[in-house]
Amino acid sequence: MKFIKEFKKFALKGNVIDLAVAVIIGGAFGKIVSSLVADIVMPLIGLIMGGVDFTDWHVTLRPEIRNTSDEVAEQALTMNTGIFLQNIVDFVIIALSIFVALRVLIRIKNRFAKKEEEEAAPPSEPSTQEKLLMEIRDLLKEKQ
Repeated sequence: MKFIKEFKKFALKGNVIDLAVAVIIGGAFGKIVSSLVADIVMPLIGLIMGGVDFTDWHVTLRPEIRNTSDEVAEQALTMNTGIFLQNIVDFVIIALSIFVALRVLIRIKNRFAKKEEEEAAPPSEPSTQEKLLMEIRDLLKEKQ
């Protein structure tokens, strides 16, 4: 019962809900970036490099094996280096996006914190001249 109570307390905290929302949005963002890389960025890079299709880049470790009737008995074993390269580009774009977003959020947070510090700062002590003027003012009030 103690475990269930602890879990319920943990699951109902706002941070867990925020984390769940972030994971869902992150998953959707990942799909968008993957599509951007696979459908837009990599074809443009391939075009610049002379019409290369990165999805076809692979290293054959074992060729396919055909039987006597020319049917594929065993598929070829390949290392798909082009797809791996696309995933690296995906990662770099996602990491860069997260870095930029966090940098902006931290700057905004720091601005608000700085404003709060300025507002909460106690008033500075009056200068010597101001002190003398306040004393003169007080003496004048006493004489009246």
